[in-house]
Amino acid sequence: MSAIRLAAPWAGWAMPLADVPDPAFAQGMMGEGIAIDPLEGTLRAPCAGVVGTVAATGHAVTLLLENGAELLLHVGVDTVALQGKGFRALVERGASVDQGTPLIEVDLASVAAKVKSLRTPVLIANSGYRCTVLACDRLVEPGDPIMDVTPLDLATQERLHEGEEIMRAVELPPGHGLHARPAARIGAALKGYGAQVRIEAHGRSADARSTTGLMALGTRAGDRLHMTAVGADAAAALAALAALIETGLEGETETPAAPVPAATLAHEPLSANQLRGVRAAPGMAIGSVFKLVSQAIAVERDGRGTDREMAALTAALSNLSAELGRPASTAAEEIMAAHRAMLYDPELLALARSAIAKGRSAGWAWREATRARAGSLQATGDARLVERVADLRDLEQRILARLSGDIEPGAPSAPAGSIVIADDLLPSRFLELQKIGVAGIATARGGATAHAAILAAAAGVPMIVAVGPAVLELANGDMAVLDADRAIIDCKPDKAAIADARALQARRSSDRAAALESAHTLCRTRDGERIEIFANLGSAADARSAVAAGAEGCGLLRTEFLFLDRQTAPDEAEQRAAYAAIANALEDRPLIVRTLDVGADKQAPYLPAAFEDNPALGLRGVRLSLARPELLKTQLRAILTGVPAPRCRIMVPMVVDPSELLRVREMLDMCQHDLGLERVPLGVMIETPAAALMAAEIAVHADFLSVGTNDLTQYTLCIDRTSDALAARADALHPAVIRLIAAAGTGAARHDRPLGVCGALASDPLAAPLLLGLGVTELSAIPAMIPALKARVRALEMAECRTLAERALSLGSPAEIRALLEKTI
Repeated sequence: MSAIRLAAPWAGWAMPLADVPDPAFAQGMMGEGIAIDPLEGTLRAPCAGVVGTVAATGHAVTLLLENGAELLLHVGVDTVALQGKGFRALVERGASVDQGTPLIEVDLASVAAKVKSLRTPVLIANSGYRCTVLACDRLVEPGDPIMDVTPLDLATQERLHEGEEIMRAVELPPGHGLHARPAARIGAALKGYGAQVRIEAHGRSADARSTTGLMALGTRAGDRLHMTAVGADAAAALAALAALIETGLEGETETPAAPVPAATLAHEPLSANQLRGVRAAPGMAIGSVFKLVSQAIAVERDGRGTDREMAALTAALSNLSAELGRPASTAAEEIMAAHRAMLYDPELLALARSAIAKGRSAGWAWREATRARAGSLQATGDARLVERVADLRDLEQRILARLSGDIEPGAPSAPAGSIVIADDLLPSRFLELQKIGVAGIATARGGATAHAAILAAAAGVPMIVAVGPAVLELANGDMAVLDADRAIIDCKPDKAAIADARALQARRSSDRAAALESAHTLCRTRDGERIEIFANLGSAADARSAVAAGAEGCGLLRTEFLFLDRQTAPDEAEQRAAYAAIANALEDRPLIVRTLDVGADKQAPYLPAAFEDNPALGLRGVRLSLARPELLKTQLRAILTGVPAPRCRIMVPMVVDPSELLRVREMLDMCQHDLGLERVPLGVMIETPAAALMAAEIAVHADFLSVGTNDLTQYTLCIDRTSDALAARADALHPAVIRLIAAAGTGAARHDRPLGVCGALASDPLAAPLLLGLGVTELSAIPAMIPALKARVRALEMAECRTLAERALSLGSPAEIRALLEKTI
């Protein structure tokens, strides 16, 4: 197989994929290539090939090239929403085309007026090819060479893999190990590197580009990963991979549910008609039962020839890949990206191709391959990874459906408003049910962190999982009451139970509506005390969500998003633009920017540091910033010039005594003087017992203080917050932690300094009266909890809060403190 040169499919401005305003394309999730902003309306074939798929809406087409590459041409961003208006496909699936053959006609004027962008990605969607861009950031005409697509044959791979083996060890950060989305991110991070990379853990090894292989390692937070790489760019590949892993792989797709006291779930007695599960998405549903039964797809064992079966599998993969590149919602975006990475998992594809080579049909080969990988995940015994088996089953069914000629494998037909009962639920099934408008979902199996559960929480559909096989005995049409907040389904509610459920549902709905209605007014306690309700942010998108939820400002902007997963530090201009975008999204609200908090446990490749046995106690936070003064100075200048002074506040992480703050203050004063800007407030995070005990001394020099309860709990109790074995004991309501917050409150009050809380405890309405009673005047929460938090604070009186705090400080266990707080609800 040889290289194929692609020609410009139409006239326009050629640009990098990174300039396409869609993360699936810009971040390389869909593949490598370029984009063209068109100046004409006829999209032509960039080279000879066979049409693999034509989108039903006419906005995209794939070509299968002679060297096996799969070329995707996708006109514009979000153009699928036009339902074909403005597009006319000129070719059909299976047609042979030459370079220049017209593929799609586009009414540029009408389409441009309705979509985000017409920038058209031209990319290779399958792995095993190198793309060499020949035209970028310039005008191209139809037929101009734009890219060479070269197969990475065995000889090429051997040359790439020549050289000494490089080794590096990293520790998995907080999270759930290498499940689907983190594994997909690892594969994406290695795009552009030729080195062969493997990761080993627990005595098992996997290709770093294999999503299912990484999942089968059965890793957890804190595990030591041993990485090896061979090739000319081995060191660079490992540096990029280490930077990604050490700085966190989880993302923020999961939507936190409202806190529910554990005691109300595990020990609540059940009636004879009730079944208990595990809450996956909060809320209540009342409706008739609809049992979702999956229909098996028949598969022929023997194929019709290797070439024919390989072509069928390639076309099915291409078709589903295009669908996965258009997620139904923001919440689904990363999950669909993870599915797409699994779809082109090299080890999964190798299993399927091997079976086809032995004479099996494409469907049989794909089913056997996915089930083999599912067995590997089951064998780990890790509950989180076992939940990912559902993702493999989802991909198995969707590909088999396409091979049999169906668009989707038996899309559900549940009535709107019904409570769906299923053995388990695949993510694609949930998306179909969401379109129908079902009231709730209960499954016999599954887990609260399964992808269907994450999607349900984001969509606001009440869901419980792991109810057990008894739930499958319900009959279609039976009435049921699903109380996901209590993780209970009442299978045979009488009229009184249904009436009570409707009353409770109405009350909860009324409470939510009231909270939302008043969410955009300033927050005061019942006796008029002003309490600021801010949001924790990590991007401009977060800021927009926070404003919509009623946030009065940002109490913590995590700036690490600018510094991680890259080979060089962001310059002042890039930082300034990012901070300005977030400030603009907040409109006239205050913005507290935390300076960089990375270090030995979250190492950026351009900030080399010596290995530390206990990185949590090493060079991190303000210590690293002071050790790299130019890095800090650049960040301070970017903050000062990016955020308007009247709304700007700067906060320093991991302070242990006043001397560190004074050194930052000196540098900040110099920057302000050089820029001719007015003084902005400088505060500290109280994250260490030392800072809490020294709060009065620190408050002499700090303009404000903010307690980070996550790290304060970790350092106070000597419990790594990522430890599964000790997770239940890492409780921010531990008396020792509460007493340190009280010390911080006393120190702040002595010098009339505001005291905030920006850790997870601030997002729990249950803790609000205690925190206010300890002297807290600002709570910075996740955006989703802001309406409920404001409603809770408005119902409080400060005198009662102070009395409650005094009682809590005299108690001797987290359970006692929690019981005291529950009495105030």
